[in-house]
Amino acid sequence: MVLADAARGARRRLARPVAPGRMQAVIPVRMQRVAIVAPREALRETLVRIAEAGCVEIDRIDDVGPGEPGSAARRLRRAPGEQEGAVLSARPPDLDALERAGRTDLLAGEAQLEERLAGTVRRGAVAALAGWCPAAEVPATAERIAGAGGALVPLRTPRGIDPPTLLRSTGAVHRSFTPLVRTYGTVPYADLDPTLPAGIVYVAMFGVMFGDAGHGALLLLAGLLLRLGRPRRMTWLHPLWPFVAGAGLAATLAGIAYGEFFGPTGVLPVLWLNPLEEPVRLLAGAVGLGAVLLALAYGAGTVNRWRENGAASALYAASGIAGAVLFLGLGVTVGAVVLGRTGFALAGAAIALTGLVLAGAGLYGATAGGPGGVAQTGVQLYDVVVRLGSNVLSFTRLAAFGLTHAALGSIVWDGTTGLARMGAVALPAAVAVFVLGNALAFALEALIAGVQALRLEFYELFSRVFESQGRPFRPWHLPVQHTEVAQ
Repeated sequence: MVLADAARGARRRLARPVAPGRMQAVIPVRMQRVAIVAPREALRETLVRIAEAGCVEIDRIDDVGPGEPGSAARRLRRAPGEQEGAVLSARPPDLDALERAGRTDLLAGEAQLEERLAGTVRRGAVAALAGWCPAAEVPATAERIAGAGGALVPLRTPRGIDPPTLLRSTGAVHRSFTPLVRTYGTVPYADLDPTLPAGIVYVAMFGVMFGDAGHGALLLLAGLLLRLGRPRRMTWLHPLWPFVAGAGLAATLAGIAYGEFFGPTGVLPVLWLNPLEEPVRLLAGAVGLGAVLLALAYGAGTVNRWRENGAASALYAASGIAGAVLFLGLGVTVGAVVLGRTGFALAGAAIALTGLVLAGAGLYGATAGGPGGVAQTGVQLYDVVVRLGSNVLSFTRLAAFGLTHAALGSIVWDGTTGLARMGAVALPAAVAVFVLGNALAFALEALIAGVQALRLEFYELFSRVFESQGRPFRPWHLPVQHTEVAQ
């Protein structure tokens, strides 16, 4: 009766609609702490249904010892040959028969089930496990296991424990950018999901460094071919087609701005600047773009610090408001000095000093206090200022590698035209130089631009957006065999 009442109460609570918040699209999936409760005789079927649903992460107990002799885990370890993927039998199988038949897939499924059963808490005739489930999936999962006699009971999140992170998959573009963030780490549960903006920023920086309309068009074509499943040997890259196509489109647009089409061939007019003729202007543009991106990173970092630990953390964090104020003040000061505006320079210095005081208060609060804390805070503040300047200057590599790409294209084109002027005899050699030279420039610059854009994303931007790592959501999911297992 108690278990039935708990199940009915849980279903009533979970049936209440949850109004989507405005931030829902840019935050990880909301997680619910849950308990799986079932009578002992119904526990196996309940867990089988949980595994089949594949949306609950069950807490693992690391200090549980190995199963008793004759368990599925021990039989699986002594099974000869390579083990197959795990499958769970809907009904309790005969382990001896599975071992004789070499059904390592079913043995592996039973071994996983044993691990979960070892973590149960038992009180009389009732057993329970704890775990996590996406809040939107809880009602359907509760209904699924209710048919087996179990209940999914919502619990309060324990203090000091962050839920696992599951990012939303909102389309092909978002999925193609997901490896970019996953390579850096797991987004903390409380933080914003940076996947889409991070991908856009990456392809934009790549395009600036790989600015050639001809090379960009080839990359765009490669993305579209991946979209069509060509070549078949590279179908595993199909999910990345928006990423590749986006990088190609960005490079094409940058090439149009530079007037580059397989080098300075004259096919396109210069709409913005010629990198080889105006390197200083290109350098200034790269630094300006870097300053804008850093400002956006400070904005995202401020929101994350607030969501993680409240307003005070956002105010005093070097990656939050304090760092943003310092960045603004230094920017105003440098700009005023360059323009010769003394009044603005003094105002910028005051703003920067305010940011330093706020950041210093936050850093000192994290120390043990006393003279040692003061010294540590001073060193950390110095590091914050130096890194801020180096981070801004680091974006000059956008111009440097864009200039390198243009220089390679110019060398190839000069070699091609020089051979072509020698007459028809040298024309095949000119074509070979053009094709091979552009192939080399494409491969070399694509690799360099890709690595450098990744470096800027991780070290200059993500270091402000994130201060910690989250834990990925890993639900327990196994296919279930409902047919009778041959004995």
